[in-house]
Amino acid sequence: MSDERLKLVKESFEKKAVPADIPAMKTSEYFGELVFDRKKMIKYLDSKTLSCFLDSIDRGVVLDRKTADGIALGMKEWALEHHVTHITHWFQPLTEGTAEKHDSLIEYDGKGGVIEKFDGSSLIQQEPDASSFPNGGIRATFEARGYTAWDPTCPVFIMGDTLCIPSVFISYTGEALDYKTPLKKALKALSDAATPICRLFDPDVNKVYSYLGWEQEYFLVDESLYAARPDLMITGRTLMGHASSKNQQLDDHYFAAIPSRVTAFMQDLEVAGSRLGIPIKTRHNEVAPNQFELAPIYGEANLSNDQNQIVMNLMKKIARKHGFVVLFHEKPFDGVNGSGKHNNWSMGTDTGTMLLAPGKDPKGNLQFVTFFVNVLAAVQKHNALLKASIASATNAHRLGANEAPPAIVSAFLGKTMTGVLRKLLELPSDTPIEIAGKKGQSVGLVEIPEIFVDNTDRNRTSPFAFTGNRFEFRAVGSSANCAGVLTALSAAVTESLVAFKKEVDSKMASGAPMNIAIMDTLKPMIASVIDTVCFEGNGYSDEWKEEAVKRGLDTETNVPKMFKAFISPQSVETFVNTGVFSLKELQARNEVKWETYTKKVQIEARVMGRMAINHIIPAALRYKTELLKELSLNKEVFGSLDDCKFELDALKLISARIDEIQSRVRDMKDNRKKANAIEDEYEKALAYHEIAENLASIRKPIDKLEEIVDNSLWPLPKYRELLFIS
Repeated sequence: MSDERLKLVKESFEKKAVPADIPAMKTSEYFGELVFDRKKMIKYLDSKTLSCFLDSIDRGVVLDRKTADGIALGMKEWALEHHVTHITHWFQPLTEGTAEKHDSLIEYDGKGGVIEKFDGSSLIQQEPDASSFPNGGIRATFEARGYTAWDPTCPVFIMGDTLCIPSVFISYTGEALDYKTPLKKALKALSDAATPICRLFDPDVNKVYSYLGWEQEYFLVDESLYAARPDLMITGRTLMGHASSKNQQLDDHYFAAIPSRVTAFMQDLEVAGSRLGIPIKTRHNEVAPNQFELAPIYGEANLSNDQNQIVMNLMKKIARKHGFVVLFHEKPFDGVNGSGKHNNWSMGTDTGTMLLAPGKDPKGNLQFVTFFVNVLAAVQKHNALLKASIASATNAHRLGANEAPPAIVSAFLGKTMTGVLRKLLELPSDTPIEIAGKKGQSVGLVEIPEIFVDNTDRNRTSPFAFTGNRFEFRAVGSSANCAGVLTALSAAVTESLVAFKKEVDSKMASGAPMNIAIMDTLKPMIASVIDTVCFEGNGYSDEWKEEAVKRGLDTETNVPKMFKAFISPQSVETFVNTGVFSLKELQARNEVKWETYTKKVQIEARVMGRMAINHIIPAALRYKTELLKELSLNKEVFGSLDDCKFELDALKLISARIDEIQSRVRDMKDNRKKANAIEDEYEKALAYHEIAENLASIRKPIDKLEEIVDNSLWPLPKYRELLFIS
């Protein structure tokens, strides 16, 4: 091992856990202290302002400027108590991250000094530069104006010395330039479509909420080793590196004891999250070495998505305190599992009924089956769109790799619900629906109490699985903004519910009782989905890929081609009719998706080429020189090279690998030049897809060299060092 690499590895190995800053009080006593939640509203707002504010949050009533001024006044008083000096509109542009422009609270007081000022105008909107964010051609460089506008349904929060105001981001001409705007439109459309159906069962329902529970997977690597890997620093993944002799094959990392340094990081993260009102519930080791997961308690989808973005930002900052760098790339290491972000999604009424959980009686079960089948119908019709919503240059490395769901969207229901649906097709429409709940099961030991078994197992190979009271979209990538998939899913389900309600109304107008009208409408839908999009088997198998084609499911694996599903006539009709996107917005977003894909692959290709030429080949040449010196000495001392078979074979192999690397890097550069000359973003993305597919051809001889070249000369931290030091 080189002296520099040895030094870095020793430093990493010898690092001790930095104690977490855990408050000397119960979590419940400081939970939400940095969030302007309802408790703070009651304390800092007058009764009239409070009433108007709650009407805006709960019923969507538009705030007038006078009320906004009152809210800002209360927020300012609370913020100054926490030593806040700046405000920012915190938003989620199409960069796949978050953005913020900080403005100081100070204004001239007219007497030569300054005062702290924060009013309704500052609260409601700001004006960042819209031309410098991805916009797909909606804004030209010389057309810079854009607006951020406060989202009152998500509470403002404090980060450091700054009051952060969750906001939407739109262009001067009104098009959405962010993730939050279409998500909010989609959630409202879903509520508007679902509420009339719920009122068939309960007239008191006024609103339907969507709920999200995300499971964030990630890797931690030591920051000193990270800094010695240009590929990790620039692309978020290792573009080269031979597999460690031991990786995850013993399954000994999964749910094992959490290392002390990692535990301290997790504790600090949980404290920071709790202060911001984010209820991080679960933490554990994941399958791959140095891979971990956290998950919060479920929450309303828009707020929960904001909280995921906040947590990802917190993780990056807090990891550095503990000597780590957090990796959100879906596949940072070849040969071990990548990272996803399972989206657990459900719906519920404002009266407390969960719509994707079996009911307590036949009427409740009928309502459950109604929403359950409509979701399946939406997934069937829009399986290509849903796949496009989770597609990216980074997630492409993970999907279908015998560790994550395949690049085919199907739904797993479990034996119970599959049996229920098949039975409903056979029975009269007025038959009461019975669904088995949890059942007790003995483990065969007298001292172990009876456990309760769910009515459905889990299928980890399914991208969209029913898990008892929700659907789990497992195919979402770890670096993704959950809003992307939630927007597509909500729009698809909205369309299905609208068509369903129209058909039911028609049948009821003809005299059919409600339950029969509903079942007569559901039965053709059940017959359509049960043997097409519903699949109970092994999604990793080649047989399933062949079967999916026969069923008419989308099996495209080329990411740029996947994105075209967003602008298919079917998708455009869905998004436009539900009011989620205009055609112009859809076309612009696809331009952004293709451009982002191209740039990510372009960056990887540049890094791969430069590391191959500047890092790998010089190391191989140094070892080649050492071997030549050894051969020269042997010849000089012994007069022949008869006993130098190893050296001669190694020389031949090294020379061959060097030539192979140089040739393939040269070809890749030529292909990049050709791709860069293409003006159409879609065609350019297709060209870069081919380049992405061929990067492995450069990696292969590099990884072979790693096995040959003297360990002391290898310039990069190896997998065994990156993955097993924590």
